[in-house]
Amino acid sequence: MTMAELIPVLGIPEIRPGDDLAAILWAAMEAGGLGLIDGDVIALAQKIVSKAEGRFVRLSDVEPSKEALTIARRDGRDARLVETVLRESNEVVVASERALIVEHRSGAVCAHGGVDRSNLREDGDTVLLLPEDADASARKIRAGLERIDGVRPAVLIVDTQGRAFRSGVVGVSIGCAGLEPLVDLRGEADRSGRPLEITLLAQADELAAAASIVMGQGAEGIPAAILRGISYKKGEEPASRLFRKKEDDLFRQYSRPPPQPRNDLP
Repeated sequence: MTMAELIPVLGIPEIRPGDDLAAILWAAMEAGGLGLIDGDVIALAQKIVSKAEGRFVRLSDVEPSKEALTIARRDGRDARLVETVLRESNEVVVASERALIVEHRSGAVCAHGGVDRSNLREDGDTVLLLPEDADASARKIRAGLERIDGVRPAVLIVDTQGRAFRSGVVGVSIGCAGLEPLVDLRGEADRSGRPLEITLLAQADELAAAASIVMGQGAEGIPAAILRGISYKKGEEPASRLFRKKEDDLFRQYSRPPPQPRNDLP
C-alpha cells in the first residue's frame, strides 16, 4: 500500500490581482524541493484564488439597498456588508442576529455568501468575494501547471464552511478539476456482500478537509498543499455537483422563516 502524504507548500508570497497562481505555485514547490508527480492533488485556499482574480470590494463604494438596510437594522449588521452579500446571492435562506445564510450565485448555500474580511492586509474597508467560477479557476491552474511541468495534477479550490446540524467549520471544495467531486457507490457491495443503497461519497470535500489539516484555518500562512499517494476517482465534473438541490435540502425546507427570493435580480 502506498503511503499517503499531506505536504504543505511553503513560501507562497502575498497574492495580488493578476498574479499567475500556477507559476507562483510551481516556484514555491521548486524552492521546497517538491515538484509534481502523476496522481498528485493540489489544494489551494479560495482566498488566494480570489485575490489573484481581483475579487475585492471596497465597502465605502457600496450603496445599500432597502433590503440590505432592513436586514442590517434588524440584525445589527453593517448595511454595506449585507448589500455586498445580497449582490452575490440568489436567495436569502436565513437572516437573523446569529447568521446570514444565502444561496450564492454558484448555487452553494453558505454564511455571508462567502464574503470575507479575514487575512486581508487592507485598510478594513475591503472585503473579498468568492471566485466568479471556482471550477474554471481550478481548470486554469491545472492547465498552467501542465504547461510548466508536463504533469497534470488534480486541483481543488478549498473554502471553510460550517455545516447544518453540526458545530464547527471544515474545509470543503468549491471548485475542482481532474477528479470526480461525487463518487456514486450505490449498488456496490459492502464487506458483508450487501449492496450499498444511498452512499454518495463527497470525494472532493474529503480531500479538501484533509488538505485543510496542513493548510490551517487562521494565521498559518499556508494557502496550498499537495495530497500525494491518495487513491481517487479521476473525472471532469464540476464541484457544483456537491450542492444539494433545493427540493432535496431538508435544512432549507424546514427553516423558518421561509427563504426569501431576491426581487432585484436582473
